[in-house]
Amino acid sequence: MSSPVLISLDAMGGDHGPPVVVAGVRDYRRRHGGEGVRFLLHGDEAAIRAEMAKCALAEDVCQVRHTDKVVAMDEKPAQAMRRGKGSSLWNAIEAVKTGEAGAVVSAGNTGALMAISKLILRMSAHGLERPAIVASWPTLRGITAVLDVGANIESDAEQLVEFAIMGEAFHTAVHGGGRATIGLLNVGSEDMKGHEEVREAARILREGGLGLDYKGFVEGDDIAKGTVDVVVTDGFTGNIALKTAEGVARFISALMKEALTSSVPAKAGALLALPALRRMRQKIDPSAVNGGPLLGLNGIVVKSHGGADAKGYGNAIRIAVELARSDYLKKVSDSLNRLTVVLEQPAAQDAAMETPQ
Repeated sequence: MSSPVLISLDAMGGDHGPPVVVAGVRDYRRRHGGEGVRFLLHGDEAAIRAEMAKCALAEDVCQVRHTDKVVAMDEKPAQAMRRGKGSSLWNAIEAVKTGEAGAVVSAGNTGALMAISKLILRMSAHGLERPAIVASWPTLRGITAVLDVGANIESDAEQLVEFAIMGEAFHTAVHGGGRATIGLLNVGSEDMKGHEEVREAARILREGGLGLDYKGFVEGDDIAKGTVDVVVTDGFTGNIALKTAEGVARFISALMKEALTSSVPAKAGALLALPALRRMRQKIDPSAVNGGPLLGLNGIVVKSHGGADAKGYGNAIRIAVELARSDYLKKVSDSLNRLTVVLEQPAAQDAAMETPQ
């Protein structure tokens, strides 16, 4: 029997608010069973309960915590931190901090979610300035976790290794398949390629005894191939790669739509091929796998796309549940402690050499 877990939801976040959030709960329960999973919904009680009635969700599944305050989708992070206390977003995260909930899901303002999560939950690693956003990327071999995809524009060697640790724990907890393999995204696979920070990160991963299955440098085309389970990069490069892949997916979809509506025979063929075409879109568009956890926090926070439908939001809930039920946080903590020891060794050796004999 699955362990019981309570998931905290920002019911007012995203482009649609309660209609999608509550329907997302129903979708999760229909597709994944939801045994032992309950939900704490924060926001406008009347609006939430109206949607609960439509979706036939009872009180024993969904609790409602009323608040009138909402963080707007266009609100700046600094403003959200100053004025956000008591909002649906703030209260949903606070439930994780107090231990009432095992994870939080929000489709709201990304910048505000990151800022408030960091303020309330704090970072789990010294020196990690912001959470890393991980994308579950469809590939020829299944799903590859790619991080960071936008939170940390620049990352030094230590942060890249921390991303590897967090990405490996995330992939194992959510996507399974045994021990995850790791690669560092670079401009070539040769050891001398890339800038100093990525080469130093490779050395630590290779020689540090962290217990990770590091496979070396990978290139951009290795992501879609599924060469490794976890691809590590800085947020600047990762975000460009993600947006490029999403754009290519939309471009291919547009070309296919144009070709399949160009004539009556083509339209007839499109009707027959529609299920296969939808499956193909799921395979080529990273945004189709909704639910990007913010890794590196002392708690589990999952970001849903603002425009997600009920099925997409249900998938974000699935990721939150699987992380909450896993040993993800402990595994990351243990690995980061080992990394601290590895990083302290050269400093201790340098100090010993400088001490007069």
